[in-house]
Amino acid sequence: MRNKGQFLRMKQEKDKIAMITSYDYPSAKMSEEANVDMILIGDSLGMTVLGYDSTIPVTMEDMIHHGKAVQRGAPDTFKVIDMPFMSYHISTEDTLRNARRLYQETGAQALKLEGSGEVSVMMKKLVHAGIPVVGHIGLTPQSVNVLGGYKVQGKDQGSAVRLIEEALEIEAAGAMAIVLECVPRQLAEKITNRLSIPTIGIGAGAECDGQVLVYHDILKYGVDRLPKFVKPYIDSNHLLGEAVQSYVKEVKTKTFPEESHTFTMNLNELPEE
Repeated sequence: MRNKGQFLRMKQEKDKIAMITSYDYPSAKMSEEANVDMILIGDSLGMTVLGYDSTIPVTMEDMIHHGKAVQRGAPDTFKVIDMPFMSYHISTEDTLRNARRLYQETGAQALKLEGSGEVSVMMKKLVHAGIPVVGHIGLTPQSVNVLGGYKVQGKDQGSAVRLIEEALEIEAAGAMAIVLECVPRQLAEKITNRLSIPTIGIGAGAECDGQVLVYHDILKYGVDRLPKFVKPYIDSNHLLGEAVQSYVKEVKTKTFPEESHTFTMNLNELPEE
């Protein structure tokens, strides 16, 4: 398993960090077998596997449940888990309590928090308590209603300056890495060059120190539309849809199960009526 120091060296040596967002045992197992550097247990599970229209409804219990499954599937991969909406905003005590649960009960190696300002203060407290943290700026899904929807952030000079300041603030708070989401590639490159910690991009261009995509998006699995920044490597929706349709057809036409799919017994052992 890689560690914080190795990720810093990867940045220095320009060795790109490959991160995948996984939510369950099979996706985590496949990610580990592919030698991914990091796994993110994202609160995007709310939309991808729970059917919500945003990350807002996702609870601590949801994150812990899925975090445990990912741990079982990828015990030897560095895992970052999202702190869900409002789990780190109310008070220091509440934040530390929730962070302890996520960190202890899921076996994750770091927690991810969205935003800056007061969030950076909470990050500093978590780092002081011995819990590694990852920042997240740009398009922050937990704040999508405040941001006015899923839009690219930092396209004008004023907002670009703010994102640079936020990134530096998060680094100063002790974060081990920072996710840049839906940020112009030129700005992402500038932030990457200003920071000593790795930047992980999602819709932020190739100049970031690493990239993260959702497992389901990579496979085009269970998703109707893909963001511009996603490259699907297979159309699982089509392949799996055909497979399920074939199963239903064979059951209806009595061609499944075949003899090779059934168990038999000695007819002499079959009870008489």
